[in-house]
Amino acid sequence: MLELVLANLKTRPFRTLISVIGVALGVVLVILFTGLARGVSDDMAKRAFNLEAEIIFTRPGAMELQSSNANVNTAYAERLLEIEGVKLTVPVIRYITPNTKARWGLEQIDGVDWSPFAEMNNIQIVQGRAAADDEVVLDERKMRDDNYKLNDTIELFGRNYKIVGVFAPPSGARIKMSLAAMQNALESPGKSTYILVKLKDGADIDEVTARINELLPGNKINLTRDLIIDAEERIPSLKTFLRVLVGLGAFVSTIFVLLSMYTTITERRKEIGILKSLGASKSFIIKVIEGEALMIGVFGVLLGFAVSFIAAFLIQKQFDLQFEFSKGWIITAIIIAIGGSLFGALYPAWRASDIDPVLVLMNE
Repeated sequence: MLELVLANLKTRPFRTLISVIGVALGVVLVILFTGLARGVSDDMAKRAFNLEAEIIFTRPGAMELQSSNANVNTAYAERLLEIEGVKLTVPVIRYITPNTKARWGLEQIDGVDWSPFAEMNNIQIVQGRAAADDEVVLDERKMRDDNYKLNDTIELFGRNYKIVGVFAPPSGARIKMSLAAMQNALESPGKSTYILVKLKDGADIDEVTARINELLPGNKINLTRDLIIDAEERIPSLKTFLRVLVGLGAFVSTIFVLLSMYTTITERRKEIGILKSLGASKSFIIKVIEGEALMIGVFGVLLGFAVSFIAAFLIQKQFDLQFEFSKGWIITAIIIAIGGSLFGALYPAWRASDIDPVLVLMNE
């Protein structure tokens, strides 16, 4: 039967190729876009919380996905230092603003006291120097993407700030200024969005967290180890987006195979009639048609994987976007490609098995 299946596919190479491309398109939709969505989301989260601090002390509502507020009094930094197990604290203002020129439509800016922040998180100035008033430092990616050079100016808060340094590795916002400059710009003296808390060596993080909650109740304690969570949980709408992609991929695979096989059956009525006149049963005809669909699905999966991985490599190299391919989504892509192919061929296979060989041969 395998030889018959392969022979049928070879007889109509163009139609077979179109069917394989259709199935591959469904695979690419799932693999490439889920990989991109997860990769970019995880990259943003890892960069946002590339921190050595174990605890982020903040207030409810201070940090959201697309906005932030400076509602944490910096006096908490001193009070946190008095708690047993705390080694170092650094207040930070995270400012998020719409920016149509930014890649994702949002611009993030951090206000920090550079020396303690850099010491805590092993961040270094690789070019220039740290920012003073009316000055900023950028990470290497921001400098490269926007073609900035040292001593250029960047407009923030309706005024120009001078770029005086470049820092690495990336951590948090790609633009940083001094905490005092950010407080002045936002007219929020003595305020921050959150406070980074570094523990002493050997301190138990759960015990320190319990002490903070006991001594400073009503605040919000985030553990940095818990902030890098699955992309689908971090962005609720992402799960819906990925489900739509899966449904679209399954639909594309099924429709391509259905139309291709239906047209093929119409053209092969004489061939099928001869097979049935020679004793081929309905189940045999169905198995042959489904076998062809299975092979189309397998070839489509292989082509889809090849296109997805090559495209991911080129996109990552050209645009520096990250991809994260999940085993679960790869298995899902295989299932919908092969399952869609088999399901799409069911109706054409049933029509083929119901062909009357006598009528077909008489008409021929």
